[in-house]
Amino acid sequence: MKKDYYSILGISKSASADEIKKAFRKIAHTHHPDKGSGNAEKFKEASEAYSVLSDEKKRAEYDSYGKTFGGNGGGAGGFEGFDFSQFSQGFGGQQGGFEFNFEDLGDIFGDFFGGGGRAPKQKRGRDISIDAEIDFKESIFGVTKHVLLNKTSTCERCKGNRAEPGSDMVSCKTCNGKGSIREMKRSIFGQIAATKTCDECLGVGAMPKQKCTECKGLGVKGKQEDIKLEIPSGIENGEMIRMTGKGEAIAGGVAGDLYIKIHVKPHKNIRKEGSSLVMDLQVKLSDALLGADYKVETLDGPLTVTIPERVKFGEVLRVKGKGVPMGSGRRGDMYLRIQIELPGKISKHAKKLIEELRGEGV
Repeated sequence: MKKDYYSILGISKSASADEIKKAFRKIAHTHHPDKGSGNAEKFKEASEAYSVLSDEKKRAEYDSYGKTFGGNGGGAGGFEGFDFSQFSQGFGGQQGGFEFNFEDLGDIFGDFFGGGGRAPKQKRGRDISIDAEIDFKESIFGVTKHVLLNKTSTCERCKGNRAEPGSDMVSCKTCNGKGSIREMKRSIFGQIAATKTCDECLGVGAMPKQKCTECKGLGVKGKQEDIKLEIPSGIENGEMIRMTGKGEAIAGGVAGDLYIKIHVKPHKNIRKEGSSLVMDLQVKLSDALLGADYKVETLDGPLTVTIPERVKFGEVLRVKGKGVPMGSGRRGDMYLRIQIELPGKISKHAKKLIEELRGEGV
């Protein structure tokens, strides 16, 4: 009976190559025999389906005839006898009617077999995330801040190579200077060759004759470090800054990254809208009618603004070049939205004058 490879992988017949690979990866992680909850039969069945559907020619044959005609003529059935030992050598092989692209499968099986013979991935230190609060003006023009972090950093004495300054490095006896070791793991497919980083030299391939007296030969040490933060102009509240290599250091690897989440304290009068700065300007009723000069406190300092006669409530005055810096010496504009203040109390004399204005149709 024809096996329904699409149902085995849980995909539709129109599934793309990426969808096929993703479906097989999920099953491989769930049912791999090396896992306690794995299911060897389901894993073999999924591998068989993937070997066919991931190959354009075999998939076309399977869709048309229900089988493939490659290999030894046995079609797509029969997974027994497949030699996974070739997987560690990084090339494609064909046996028992299946042809696998081992380079493509390397990332799938790497979680179980230590990378399938590829060079071990370089270790990476832990990322760090912190919060930094700045005031509104600093967010507009940018600012340099310093923070003190307690973290694992590269040893300053040995610069991370773990050797006492002046001491020679010798070839690691555990890995014979290769930085990695090969080991065999048993599986339902036989012996699997795996490559992993040497634990003794941490992948360097060499060991110090005399270990660093500061870090005891670890190459890293916990300490308080002063981090200089360059916060750019125009940054938004909640925006994140990434500083590569400023996270936790790790022996034999690269440091993680530092992520800084910026919190901007709001200004009491001014707000940011894109590259513009906007503020409400309270104007007396008499000044709105007759016009006046007003001194306004901007982020650049005091500024005198002329209020025109008969200005309307909600009218906007534009001040060029007093907005957010945009690079190359350019800046956005500042906008003053007119708010007219009505007097709380009106004297008899003022009422009489207003009545006269009313009589004139004002």
